[in-house]
Amino acid sequence: MAMNRVVVLGGYGAVGREVVSGLHGYVPEIVVAGRDLVKARAVDGAIPMRIDLRSDDIERLDADAVVMCAESENVRVAEMCLRRGVHYVDVSASYEVLAGIEKLGATKATGVLSVGLAPGVTNLLAREFGGAGVEIGVLIGSGERHGPGAVEWTLDSLGDLGESWRMRFPPPYGIRTVRRFPFSDQYTLPGDVRTGLCLDSRALSALLPRLKRFRDVAPLRAVFRHVHLGGDGFAVAVASGGRVRSFAGRRQSRATGLAAALVVRRLDGMPPGVRHIEDVVGPDFLPELAAHGFELGEYDSG
Repeated sequence: MAMNRVVVLGGYGAVGREVVSGLHGYVPEIVVAGRDLVKARAVDGAIPMRIDLRSDDIERLDADAVVMCAESENVRVAEMCLRRGVHYVDVSASYEVLAGIEKLGATKATGVLSVGLAPGVTNLLAREFGGAGVEIGVLIGSGERHGPGAVEWTLDSLGDLGESWRMRFPPPYGIRTVRRFPFSDQYTLPGDVRTGLCLDSRALSALLPRLKRFRDVAPLRAVFRHVHLGGDGFAVAVASGGRVRSFAGRRQSRATGLAAALVVRRLDGMPPGVRHIEDVVGPDFLPELAAHGFELGEYDSG
């Protein structure tokens, strides 16, 4: 079934706008949906729609596929879509969300999870090691303007910061200290996997363990939402057996949105059921994504 009409829920956010951009020229009708109709109307080349995910509005959606770029009612929306034969793509990084969707029963359409940078690109890099235990490092640009949902999830997850270790990232970042962070791929990938986080700013990365006790303080959350110190570069590194595979570039939101758009463009012909990205796309996916201005790398971990 060709993708003629795709609805992007939260399509006016940082990631959603990139999904829309990546679908232009491939999908005749792109609908940007959310509670803020004014913001939806501001997205070029898309049809605006007001929708409240807390209601049954999703039942009236006319679409071949839905891309979920919001962290709201994900499991419920996924169930409604897949039951009605509407494909579903989710960019959530929350394991609790993805685990809930995984538990859905028989579906009439395809559901693709772990879509984006981490999880997503990290899953595909880990797959290249053949399922061996891996270490995953995610370096985020602290100067990028992330969407409010991503900021809130990151702040909430600071309480789960764990042990630290050193990883080698591609130039210009070099060896950095990462701290264990609850990205979902460490729970969904096979084998012994741990995922760690650091920021492009070494000073801010060093502060993360001290900030976690204050993560619920309103002024701190406001600072993270509105103050952007650092660059917009990012890198992910996946290490195993003394080798590292990496993916890097600028603007994590763009990488995530383009990854979701590429998945949508591959939905035609995928079998029904809920799967993670590494189970539904081939080895050509990462090179195609990298061709949009990102860099794939491989080097020794030492």
